[in-house]
Amino acid sequence: MADTSKTEKVQLHAPDLEELRGVLQAGLETNFAEVQVSVVECPDLTKEPFQFPVKGLCGSPRITDVGGVPYLVPLVRKEKEYNMNTVSKELELPGAFILGAAAAPNRIVGMNAELMPLVLTEAEGSPAVNSSYFSSINPADGQCLLEKYSDKFTDCNFGLLGNLYACEGKPGKVIEVRAKRRTGSHSLVTALRTTLEGHYPDKSLALGGTFIIQKGKAKIHIMPREFSVCPLNTNDDVNNWLKHFEVSAPLICQSVLVSRDPGLDLRVEHTHCFSHHGEGGHYYIDTTPDSVEYLGYFMPAEFVFRIDRPKETHGVGRD
Repeated sequence: MADTSKTEKVQLHAPDLEELRGVLQAGLETNFAEVQVSVVECPDLTKEPFQFPVKGLCGSPRITDVGGVPYLVPLVRKEKEYNMNTVSKELELPGAFILGAAAAPNRIVGMNAELMPLVLTEAEGSPAVNSSYFSSINPADGQCLLEKYSDKFTDCNFGLLGNLYACEGKPGKVIEVRAKRRTGSHSLVTALRTTLEGHYPDKSLALGGTFIIQKGKAKIHIMPREFSVCPLNTNDDVNNWLKHFEVSAPLICQSVLVSRDPGLDLRVEHTHCFSHHGEGGHYYIDTTPDSVEYLGYFMPAEFVFRIDRPKETHGVGRD
């Protein structure tokens, strides 16, 4: 298990939801033709299409950046492996519900793959519930292979890197984002992040949550099953190594974004998606701006925890 003994904790600026609603409404209008941002009761996330192991996104919201891209490129550090139950304790929230974007644990899965974590971590007297998905390159045809993690494995581990949102999984008020027809160049996640960055230039804010691409298509990548034996030293090297796909709605995405890095060497946005039709991976942006429709639910995080921060870092491969 990788080193979690040097966890760093920073308090984030977490405005009230009504203030955030107004800021995000104004900001997203510069990137989408139709925008409606509201404060609503979180829908029951145990129901379709989410089928999460908890009902909501509320209760002690926090994010964490675990490990990092420097453990993947230029050359992989295979020994970097983490456990969601351990992470929840590091986040001072044992029993937390955790979602986000991570790499699958190669030691267990037997290959490199994208992980879409959806884990209700273990609490006193109750075992963990792992509803995660993982996607890999199908060796038979080179296409996307999306699988439910618990159909094959019993652990709650991940490898190398993870950008995660954690909470108590309770119902409550959340930010709802409805956006249609993209007019700008930013993905929904980047539009949210840059809006916060522009409105709060001297503060660090973070959002975590889930959104559905209800109509349209999206660009994703999936890492190859084998790690690169040649050093991946540039973004071009990384992009040439990754396998890119266009996938179709409906896609359920889980996202973590930070408006401004408070000096923790954070990945400022990271989003993975899954579906119920066999497609999923690392989300970049929709490829159908004229027809895309998004519906999302987000919460501002109160704290960020930096776990096992790489001592030697770089900016490659963070798109």
